[in-house]
Amino acid sequence: MTGKKVVATNQAPAAIGPYSQAIKIGNLIFTSGQIPLDPASGRIVDGGAAEQTARVMANLQAVLAAAGAGLEDIVKTTVYIKDMNDFSAINEVYGRYFTQEPPARSCVEVARLPKDVLVEIEAVAVVGNNGGR
Repeated sequence: MTGKKVVATNQAPAAIGPYSQAIKIGNLIFTSGQIPLDPASGRIVDGGAAEQTARVMANLQAVLAAAGAGLEDIVKTTVYIKDMNDFSAINEVYGRYFTQEPPARSCVEVARLPKDVLVEIEAVAVVGNNGGR
């Protein structure tokens, strides 16, 4: 593996603590959890779990793009949900982004998320293997 590279983009929310948006090492990309902050305004998007999930996925796409990857390169996601009653709405939106060969996934309900959002998603992606980028 080659050296560790910090990935940063203004197309996704800036880190709100001492962490990076993502780290790329070799052909692996590890994203930090993305929450539904609009990168332009810095505010949580209006709406419920579905709207928040769409913004999270857009933020995740932006971070991956800055690392030279796309959603198709994701091999594993972890989805953190404030209320498992929102699972269906979140899953429906999430599924729109992974129509073929979806990644492995864990999904857990948590007591609280940053800024009291309803959903946070982190990912691991692999690039440059078997026809990848």
